[in-house]
Amino acid sequence: MAFELTKELTDEIKDLINNKNEVKLSVLYNDLHFADLAEILEALNVQEATYLIKVLETEKTSEALMEVEEDFREDILKKLSAKEIAEELDELDTDDAADILNELPVERIENVIAEIEDEDHAENIVDLLRYEDDTAGGLMAKELVKVNENWTVTQCLNEIRLQAEGVTRVHSIYVVDNSNKLKGRLSLKDLMVAPASYNISQVYIPKVDFVTVTTENEDVARIMQKYDLEAIPVVDEIGRLMGRITIDDIVDFIKDEAEKDYQLAAGISSDVEADDNIFDLTKARLPWLVLGLFGGLGSVYIMKGFETALETFPILFFFTPLIAAMAGNVGVQSSAIIVQGLANDNVKGSLWNRLIKEVGLSLINGTALGLLVILFGFIVGQQPLVSFTIAISMLSVIIIASLIGTFVPIILDKKGIDPAIATGPFITTSNDIFGIFLFFYISKVILGF
Repeated sequence: MAFELTKELTDEIKDLINNKNEVKLSVLYNDLHFADLAEILEALNVQEATYLIKVLETEKTSEALMEVEEDFREDILKKLSAKEIAEELDELDTDDAADILNELPVERIENVIAEIEDEDHAENIVDLLRYEDDTAGGLMAKELVKVNENWTVTQCLNEIRLQAEGVTRVHSIYVVDNSNKLKGRLSLKDLMVAPASYNISQVYIPKVDFVTVTTENEDVARIMQKYDLEAIPVVDEIGRLMGRITIDDIVDFIKDEAEKDYQLAAGISSDVEADDNIFDLTKARLPWLVLGLFGGLGSVYIMKGFETALETFPILFFFTPLIAAMAGNVGVQSSAIIVQGLANDNVKGSLWNRLIKEVGLSLINGTALGLLVILFGFIVGQQPLVSFTIAISMLSVIIIASLIGTFVPIILDKKGIDPAIATGPFITTSNDIFGIFLFFYISKVILGF
């Protein structure tokens, strides 16, 4: 049965915490999954959550800490001593432990590392801290199972048993040489059926997908998705095996990137949460709102420049929102497809072919919508020339908006700027301005005012 956090359970937990009933709390959480514990922690205030972390076994609370929202975790860590944090890190894989350390002030990191009892574990964590967050080195864990190509099958089995004790889940067995350089991977089935006297060099599979410590996280995700990998080894610049990245780490990365891209597309310039303070939310939203304001003011002055047109053909005024809306919608559609393609590495081929394709698509869509506008004008008794003008303007606006929506993300990507920024207010605002200008300019040419 799925866990459900009810108000009654929350109140019961709060009462037990207030009464400092450690025995009942321990019994209550004995068989609880760490993800459910994380949900409970987030339903408490920082003081209550910290007390619970201190009372329960670190084997469970350490995993729960990794599941709670980052800002809340940082608040909890502030109330834990260096020794208490170190006890939590002792139970975590090196990649998760390094992530938690990165959330601490620099002066606390050394104190926490000094309190970690397992020296090898501490050394591996420190090693991970030197890599950039957005690289495979910053994403990998040190825990893995590796065997030497010169070992016999019997030696290998004994070593695997010893190494597996420190690994939560064995996804793959990697083969290295005497210099720790990655040579390949080992099939458990091949190992089990091989004669005991065989060397691993006679059994292992030399073909293995890998990434380097400097490979960007997006490329790691792309490779693991393409080859349907549960884990991938990470090597250094000279091919030595340094760690591995597992699918759960990639899923977390993809989730974080999707949230960031969604916020960029919505016109939010930094990573914020709904519960963040007003200052942070304002700082994240205001820049794009200012852009929208200037875009709107630009549209006003464009319309003001065609004041004579509005006096001669006032009906054009009422179609202005329609033209602006179509420009914005088409631009966002085009940019969303391209941004998704760039993220999945599906945008291939020459730009010239893509230009022809976008123009063709725009002509079809624009013609269909233009005919509907002409039909609408006929039904309401609108002047045919006015209807034709609006239809031609819409066709032109759709073509331009489609091209802007397509090529702006590609250009941003080539310049090293996140193309997701092009799916939101940036595209909408620019297309509104171009759309309104084209509408009135084409109207002036056709209607002759």
